[in-house]
Amino acid sequence: MIFLRKILFPFALLYGWITQFRNFLFDKGILKSYSFDIPIIAVGNLTVGGTGKTPQIEYLLRLLSEHYSVATLSRGYKRKSKGFILAGDKDDATTLGDEPFQMHLKFPTIQVAVDANRKNGIEQLLSLKNKPKVIVLDDAFQHRKVKAGLYILLTTYDELYCDDWMLPTGNLRENKGGANRADVIIVTKCPASLSESDKIRVRKKLRIDKPLFFSTISYDDSVYSLDSVKSVTEIKLKPKLLIAGIAKPEPFFKYLKNENDDIMKFPDHHHFTDKDINTIKNRAGNKCIITTEKDFVRLKDFIQKESLFYLPIKTKLLTDNVDFDAVILNFVKSYTAK
Repeated sequence: MIFLRKILFPFALLYGWITQFRNFLFDKGILKSYSFDIPIIAVGNLTVGGTGKTPQIEYLLRLLSEHYSVATLSRGYKRKSKGFILAGDKDDATTLGDEPFQMHLKFPTIQVAVDANRKNGIEQLLSLKNKPKVIVLDDAFQHRKVKAGLYILLTTYDELYCDDWMLPTGNLRENKGGANRADVIIVTKCPASLSESDKIRVRKKLRIDKPLFFSTISYDDSVYSLDSVKSVTEIKLKPKLLIAGIAKPEPFFKYLKNENDDIMKFPDHHHFTDKDINTIKNRAGNKCIITTEKDFVRLKDFIQKESLFYLPIKTKLLTDNVDFDAVILNFVKSYTAK
């Protein structure tokens, strides 16, 4: 796989040129970007997958929903529906996509919408009788047709965008210079004990003068089914089947695994087929099944509820969460004060 990526380097150069030219057209106004008179926050990355967008979006929803009516809009990756959908009681992962459906279940008072056309999605949200006061765009850093008021760029501690290459040789969706569009950069999935000297080292590597924050993934102390809760301490001692269909599942497995556990890995956003479900049931036998929150919303209707549990995660800012919260809230206030 690594060798194949290396020999595809000429295509990486071509892809980089195409994305850079596209950005040039938007920067010069040749391709039109649309602005809206409402605070819009876009969260995204320069790389494909695995930077922790979902827990970061959830952090923002918790913060903002204490003060404002909030909506989140995403394209609804791998959903089987089309066009604009505002999440309702009849929707599930097939109509919304797994991550929006997860947010819909987790935040019932927040408007969760999907639309591949973000401009149309925003217009639809603003036409609602109870229209939101703030909109959070999921995975929209490259969606230049909409101009957000605040851009948050995520990059992982172990795989900084500055050390990466363009697709298909690396994982970059666009040139590293795209980071200049960010208003805030968050280095995600850091060690919880990250030192100040490590923070300084990362800032020097990124070589960018932007507000920079550091976060880690915080796992819950319990796992949850539809109607019961078990402590992680208890569940670690028992043999179980661990299932993950996410970009980088290793930390999830490491947090829960013991030597008697069975593991099943699937691609990110995997659609579980009937064959997959039967295989999972056969491999689990009488053992408990633990999966990620994102996979749980796609599996819960097909596996007995007493057997299937999920492990929630949260983004935790390292030491400077007050400053980060102030950046977000002051941005929103700058619109509402107009």
